[in-house]
Amino acid sequence: MLEHGGRLRAAAQRYGIELRDWLDLSTGIAPWPWPLPAIPSSLWQRLPEDDDGLEQAARDYYQCDSLLPLSGSQAAIQALPRLRAAGRIGVLAPCYAEHAAAWQRHGHEVIELADEQVDGLIDQLDVLLLVNPNNPTGRRLDAERLLDWHARLRARGGWLVVDEAFMDCTPQHSLLPRAGGEPGLIVLRSLGKFFGLAGARLGFAFAEAVLLDQLAELLGPWTVSGPTRWVARAALADVGTQQTRRGELGEAGVRLAGLLRGHGLAAQGTALFQWLAYPQAAELHEHLARRGILVRLFDTPPSLRFGLPPDEAGWARLDQALGEWRPA
Repeated sequence: MLEHGGRLRAAAQRYGIELRDWLDLSTGIAPWPWPLPAIPSSLWQRLPEDDDGLEQAARDYYQCDSLLPLSGSQAAIQALPRLRAAGRIGVLAPCYAEHAAAWQRHGHEVIELADEQVDGLIDQLDVLLLVNPNNPTGRRLDAERLLDWHARLRARGGWLVVDEAFMDCTPQHSLLPRAGGEPGLIVLRSLGKFFGLAGARLGFAFAEAVLLDQLAELLGPWTVSGPTRWVARAALADVGTQQTRRGELGEAGVRLAGLLRGHGLAAQGTALFQWLAYPQAAELHEHLARRGILVRLFDTPPSLRFGLPPDEAGWARLDQALGEWRPA
């Protein structure tokens, strides 16, 4: 199993700090709860039904009709490699590690690429896979560039797979208006980040109907629980909270970048996280962890990802800990 953010119990055990005393900035998940209605008790007693309004709420929110609900976008990440014969898969790196691991697990040749290498190598690929905005770097590629890559792949029967887990804050840059009507274009979305509903385990795949049918057949029935479908439908229909959250996250992202910059740490990222490429990333990670602050450490390149503090006490605590950092 690959390492992920949010492993707070392991950190508590390692550093001897109680769970309640941690400031967890390791996940890139919105730090505030979403206002949700009570779940009817009957939903725990019935099998999930696909005519409960979730799909329509998702079509309205994402502005794309051709979609499939999943038990988190992770379900699609693990299943998509099984729908193609073994081939050459280009992955824009660094990248959410589950993507490359899934394709390698099913016998595909995975090649890590930098953005500037794609144009020269794309005609040798069967699939190009990327996260946009990227996790963990936060960099975003223009839709026009991605659609050009898709056209070149499609001409050879290839796929462009775009994981948009962090796109909800900037929906104007999404490829979803083109997904569904374009063979070979697959877009993944998640309710875990912007909505802060990672525990619900719900995501969506958007693609042409034929491919979604194949994916649904592979995954089998009842992939999303009834209570999760209820919660998701409410969140996707809550336009007012969506608008408020975009503003709050935008302001918080700017604030986090400014806080890091104020301590001499030049980071980049999205509204939900900031990424710091830093030669002493491991040492800074240890410094923060010993103060009960968990951030995400990456080895290649040495870097840290900072999520958003949930309240003013968290902001002050991070500010103080960074002020106490004395690099060797």
